[in-house]
Amino acid sequence: MAPIPDVQERVQKLIKENVVMLFSKSYCPYCKEIKKLFNSLGISFHALELDLEENGEALQMALLELSGQKTVPNTYINGVHLGGADATKSAHSEGRLLSMLSSSSEYDYDLVVIGGGSGGLAAAKEAGRLGKKVALCDFVKPSPLGTAWGLGGTCVNVGCIPKKLMHQTALLGNSLKDAQAFGWNVNAETVQHDWANLVEGVQNYIGSLNWGYRVALREKSVAYLNAYAEFVDQHTIKTKNKRGVEKVITANNVIVAVGERPKYPDLPNAKELCITSDDLFSLQHCPGKTLVIGASYVALECAGFLSGLGLDVTVMVRSIFLRGFDQDMAERAGNYLEKEGIRVWRRFVPTAIEKIEDGAPGKIRVSCKCTDSDDIKTEEFNTVLVAIGRESCTKTIGLDNAGVVSKKNGKIPTNDYDQTNVSHIYSIGDNAEGRPELTPVAIQAGVLLSKRLFAGSKIKCDYDNVPTTVFTPLEYSACGLSEEKAIEKYGEDNIEVYHSDFWPLEWTVAGRGNEDCYAKIITNLQENERVIGMHYMGPNAGEVMQGYAAAMKCGMTKAQLDQTIGIHPTTAETFTTLNITKRSGESIKANGC
Repeated sequence: MAPIPDVQERVQKLIKENVVMLFSKSYCPYCKEIKKLFNSLGISFHALELDLEENGEALQMALLELSGQKTVPNTYINGVHLGGADATKSAHSEGRLLSMLSSSSEYDYDLVVIGGGSGGLAAAKEAGRLGKKVALCDFVKPSPLGTAWGLGGTCVNVGCIPKKLMHQTALLGNSLKDAQAFGWNVNAETVQHDWANLVEGVQNYIGSLNWGYRVALREKSVAYLNAYAEFVDQHTIKTKNKRGVEKVITANNVIVAVGERPKYPDLPNAKELCITSDDLFSLQHCPGKTLVIGASYVALECAGFLSGLGLDVTVMVRSIFLRGFDQDMAERAGNYLEKEGIRVWRRFVPTAIEKIEDGAPGKIRVSCKCTDSDDIKTEEFNTVLVAIGRESCTKTIGLDNAGVVSKKNGKIPTNDYDQTNVSHIYSIGDNAEGRPELTPVAIQAGVLLSKRLFAGSKIKCDYDNVPTTVFTPLEYSACGLSEEKAIEKYGEDNIEVYHSDFWPLEWTVAGRGNEDCYAKIITNLQENERVIGMHYMGPNAGEVMQGYAAAMKCGMTKAQLDQTIGIHPTTAETFTTLNITKRSGESIKANGC
């Protein structure tokens, strides 16, 4: 039976007019249990006994459509759906019930989150779980080529997720080559890759994640506004959807988590002719011969998997690989790209980009010059992928109207509690100045921030010793300080570097090189050789580093690492057997597993 409009209006009116609204049945033991709980806490509530109402069944159907719950008790607090008996008791046992009752009625929402990426979603869902009235605003402005995407932010749509899937695609191609040495009658040279099938599979999976996030917001009673948000003042936000419809909302607290977008070279035609990571993962045609401009992790990862798919790839590097990472490891990553057949133009910058032929792909002529000589190059490519950095999307959301201080690059200074200079406005993720630009960091910061705001928590996000992985063809993972930062912080005489090449067992039969994979740790001699940096280059780098990162959080020393028994035969065990220091100059060549 479909709910009657008058019945729907009555349900919504009861929810709106009563701080605590309990839809119940007079004989239900679970309903009686919740009433007893409210009475014991001195909580006033209004109960509607559906079994005593003439149109009780219609009322229950209206509740089902509104909340997704048909059973009773069905509890609403300050207009927010809490749930049934178990949810209400859990809210009480976790200390959330009374917090929900204290929701401010001065504003439309207890919290408005601007940005629907990893950090914003995490913060919004946690605040909703804690019973607060929450709205999340998210709007994707299309790239210059018209690419847009759904809820979830960079990581899900045009970052970590599609990147890792395409990296895996390239690894599978390499495995086909290895398979012959292991006895499989596979001719890797005759196997063809289908770009369209790859993109379809990746985009279908991303679409399922987009939908899942919308469902998760609804389950937590978070209002999702697919609209561009701008501050009007410190508590007021104007939203505008794709149809141009504007809406003004107010909030007691605001979190800015709008993320970043790729930069473009300051050259004519750059935005019209080049693509970025915003476009690559949904590109409907194979990129063909590709020039990657940049040496960031995005640049090297994309160059790696495109080459792994069999494409002709060139990387243009202005100065150094992987700025901000350990430069010893960065050079190794760059050198391995060249070993895999990727051309690297070192110390070159583009000077002109011209279209010479339409098509999918077409042809583009790129001219460039060397930064430390008179050398120039001109060559034609099918695709030019720009990955020269990203910039914060905060410059057009009205921060000045709210009095929020931001830097020239759009980054927002925050304190240890993620507060901006305006006490009730916060910033997390890539927009916060000096924070690691990583999805798990944004998620952790978002959850902890909502717990501090609405659950009385004092726990701050720990931004030290955050592990990360660069998914280049030979993966690189790290946790803690680079050699350069360790020397800068502690002095060269006060650190020790232990290192070694290693040869993965899986590579031996396939005849892959024994000088490519490498591991090192950096210790602080003044702190009983506490491990302050770990670096790994080899297969499954992220899986290897995750466990060691936990040990580093616990203050692991070199002696404790030495006392750890490795799992054999694995690459991760290399860290438990490191005994050659860099300063010794001894050979680190790997001879076997």
